[in-house]
Amino acid sequence: MVNSQKSITIGGVQISPGQRQTIDLPVAKLYTHTEMTMPIHVVCGKRPGPTLFVSSAIHGDELNGVEIIRRLLKRKDLSRIHGILILIPIVNSFGFIHRDRYLPDRRDLNRSFPGSERGSLAGRIADLLLTEVISQSTHGIDLHTGSNHRFNLPQIRGFLDDEETASLAEAFGAPVMINSRLRDGSLREAVAEKNIPILLYEGGEAFRFNEFAIKVGYLGVVKVMRGIGMLPPQKTSKVRNVFRATASRWVRSPVSGILSNVVNVGKSVKKGDCLAVVSDPFGENEEVIRSTFEGLVIARSELPLAYEGDALFHIATMDVDLPDDFNLESLVSGLNEDDFFPKTV
Repeated sequence: MVNSQKSITIGGVQISPGQRQTIDLPVAKLYTHTEMTMPIHVVCGKRPGPTLFVSSAIHGDELNGVEIIRRLLKRKDLSRIHGILILIPIVNSFGFIHRDRYLPDRRDLNRSFPGSERGSLAGRIADLLLTEVISQSTHGIDLHTGSNHRFNLPQIRGFLDDEETASLAEAFGAPVMINSRLRDGSLREAVAEKNIPILLYEGGEAFRFNEFAIKVGYLGVVKVMRGIGMLPPQKTSKVRNVFRATASRWVRSPVSGILSNVVNVGKSVKKGDCLAVVSDPFGENEEVIRSTFEGLVIARSELPLAYEGDALFHIATMDVDLPDDFNLESLVSGLNEDDFFPKTV
């Protein structure tokens, strides 16, 4: 007997095989009595398979993931998926509306898991997401950007010691994947404790769309869907290098001043290379900031002002030697537009 796809119920709404529906999951009311919701779109395939959730805007200022999910929803082949796809473009509706990273109670939602239905606003939202969505999922992808005026090279973070998670990271195909420890109170920690493999994607910066980061994220989610059997594998697929980082560290400003960046994100650097110059407003005292180790610049501060001790450049130590000409521009030029907008869209 062939197993059939089961229906799924979220927020009291049942979605049957072959159906797709948007659900407004009630969160809390504003002072004005207006109901705030967490919008969720569910695609329930006709055929059995995994249940993948894709979430974004846990931080209200991180917009690239919202656009990634919008583009995913335009794919016509979603009607033919195996399993169930759960898309949550805006987890933190309060922060998104107020253009704020955090919630009105100033808590970081991504440090509030697993939460509690009787806890703070952040705790209640965290509990709601875990109860209604995560508990019914088999796989997860959480979409993020850089924060605090920082631009992140598209990268995957995950517990790569887990074989299934590492396989998903390879399938995603971001330029870099980092074996990242689980942070207390994060969604990733809460999901991992349920033995659900999850990837965290970082790309671009807060409050800005970055087309390269959006394209890499979009294609990565689709590749994971193919990898876990939700979509059929591509007949032909370009093999892209995915570099694995063994560690990463921040280079900090030795003094306060005006920052002139020299090195871009995506650039391979050697120990002693000049990263930036920081000076006083008169240009009388200048200090060169040099890399203290070899690696790949995976993030940098975009703010031209720095206090002593500010984190400026995030450099990852790679498990292989990178080509001398490895940089973000070479990655962009190696991407084919057809990869991101297939004929099914």
